[in-house]
Amino acid sequence: MPTLVPPGLKPPRAEPRPVTRRYHGVDVVDDYGWLRADNWQDVMRDPAVLDPAIRAHLEAENAYTDAVLADTRALQDALFAEMKGRIKEDDTSVPSPDGPFEYQMGYVTGGQYPRLLRRPRGGPAGSETVVLDGNAEAEGKPFWQLGDAAHSPDHALLAYSVDDKGSELYTIRVRDLASGRALPDEIADTQGGVTWALDGRTFFYVRLDANHRPLFVYRHVVGTPAAADVCVYEEKDTGFYVGLGATQSGRYILIDAHDHQTSEVHLIDAAAPTEPLRLVAPRRTGHEYGIDHHGDRLYITTNSAEAEDFRIVTAPVADPVEANWSALIPHRPGCLLIDVVLYRDHLVRLEREAGLPRIVVRRLSDGAEHTIAFDEEAYGLGLSHGYEFDTGTIRFTYSSMTTPSEVYDYDMESRARTLRKRQEVPSGHNAADYVTRRIQAPAPDGELVPVSLLYRKDTPLDGSAPVLLYGYGAYGIPMPASFQTSRLSLVDRGFIYAIAHIRGGKDKGYRWYTGGKRERKVNTFTDFIAAGEHLVALGMTQRGNIVANGGSAGGMLMGAVANMAPDLFSGIIADVPFVDVLNTMLDASLPLTPPEWPEWGNPIESAEEFERIRSYSPYDNVEAKPYPHIFAYGGLTDPRVTYWEPAKWVARLRERATSDNLVLLHINMAAGHGGASGRFESLKEVALDYAFALKITGRT
Repeated sequence: MPTLVPPGLKPPRAEPRPVTRRYHGVDVVDDYGWLRADNWQDVMRDPAVLDPAIRAHLEAENAYTDAVLADTRALQDALFAEMKGRIKEDDTSVPSPDGPFEYQMGYVTGGQYPRLLRRPRGGPAGSETVVLDGNAEAEGKPFWQLGDAAHSPDHALLAYSVDDKGSELYTIRVRDLASGRALPDEIADTQGGVTWALDGRTFFYVRLDANHRPLFVYRHVVGTPAAADVCVYEEKDTGFYVGLGATQSGRYILIDAHDHQTSEVHLIDAAAPTEPLRLVAPRRTGHEYGIDHHGDRLYITTNSAEAEDFRIVTAPVADPVEANWSALIPHRPGCLLIDVVLYRDHLVRLEREAGLPRIVVRRLSDGAEHTIAFDEEAYGLGLSHGYEFDTGTIRFTYSSMTTPSEVYDYDMESRARTLRKRQEVPSGHNAADYVTRRIQAPAPDGELVPVSLLYRKDTPLDGSAPVLLYGYGAYGIPMPASFQTSRLSLVDRGFIYAIAHIRGGKDKGYRWYTGGKRERKVNTFTDFIAAGEHLVALGMTQRGNIVANGGSAGGMLMGAVANMAPDLFSGIIADVPFVDVLNTMLDASLPLTPPEWPEWGNPIESAEEFERIRSYSPYDNVEAKPYPHIFAYGGLTDPRVTYWEPAKWVARLRERATSDNLVLLHINMAAGHGGASGRFESLKEVALDYAFALKITGRT
């Protein structure tokens, strides 16, 4: 293995400046709290105002990481070239019909950003008009990200939103589609989404408060100043967030106020956008529900009546109170309803059972149902709602870890499945060269944790192969076993790529989520460790030859398992890691903290929840012991996991770790939670992660 650190190179050292605060009779000492900028809200809007001392430290960390990984630059370039070579540069999505037009997203050769295209319905390729060119919009900007692009119901206008800092503060603009002319409408500090009323002149959006929380719904009329916009809904509870949507019929706009366990929906009549809102069902703790519409009834997906995995009821639009709900599709324990959408003649639901998704189509006239089936052992499946309600066709996307993405149109009556697009891999991909499997790892309490595997057929399964083990395990978000071209660069170099479908996600139903949150959060960590140990027990790899990877809440997982089982892993790659859990959950001024209490617990009010979070918070549990190699990544303008979390964690690891293994930090000074913008620039970050993994496992 090559020398990991060039001779004489020393890592930056953050000066400890201990600050002690007392909660529930316990002292919490934060040695590196000074890395949090007092003006962090201003930094989100203008990174140039960052405190010079903090900037100097972050830049020193970046320089150190660059120097340590300098011997992998050729490898990074090779990885990037491979990954880019698997992307069809002049790619375009399947056109999605809406009335007289079809809309699609496309890229041009060399272009980093998408273009929104429109053509007459049924028109031939080449008849498209470019209605928004992301490459032109992004020119000269270090960061550019499209939030939403929504055409008006009459197809005359396009409202779109852009973030040019990475801070998720989107500015909405409007364009005339006939002329391409930009209109003077401009609305800053929004969540990004746009929902049109039926008049084609009015749209609704969510505005953020000073602490970056989406709490206000506004109504805008095109051609009027943003200052004249009317606030139609204000969420008073900062523990709730507000979202906007619409029924598939287009008749109702939905205001959804929610946290991680409770929701409340208000309706706006899209044909009468100035009329008062109508509440469907008032919030009560633990009740989650969603709405779609058909005729004179609402279709409600709800977990009421102890329907943990949700059931479907209907209610009259005129009076949708819970007393008027009528059962339609009963709850089936272990079969989680993920998505429900209504069309003219059908109800379509995406559900997951035994860890695998499926689509079920129900004819509304007689209740007859059928399932769209798939054969592979592990796969990913996505359902596209499309723009239209009056249609007999749905579109879905299928892939597995070996099968590139396939887009199908499906006739809900004839059951004919038409392949519309298969993902092209320009440099070539032979699925037969690879194996995808799903194994079950026994957790300490007897639960079986699904683990999806990808490896080359010629990879020796004698324990010599390194493993990259990925996990997330939070918010009920499952990890699909879908196709990603970038993984092939690691797998082709002898790695086994594994996804641990751990508790905290909904991979095995809603109970899989509740089994890994709050008082059961430790199950997320022990499930991940069990997945790694099972791969060792099967003889597929060895202890100390596993590289763990996770981001955001999955970065918390990385920090926790580094503390709990450091000898299992050769390295930890923690992307935008939520590792300063206790301090963050104790700070109600941060953007995400109040809405996160239902997920993790409220350590301010509860001594029990304080102790529980303190027991696993990665930053607070760094000890004087050997740690594996660690590479942490953050974004300066990240409002979700603030840059100081990985910076503080790395500083404490350097102070306390007794091993000589690498502890590296990279902060993207021009991006936020999602990393670099642009489809190619983001690949450079993946290449950096993989180069680190290959270096520490001696495969460079």
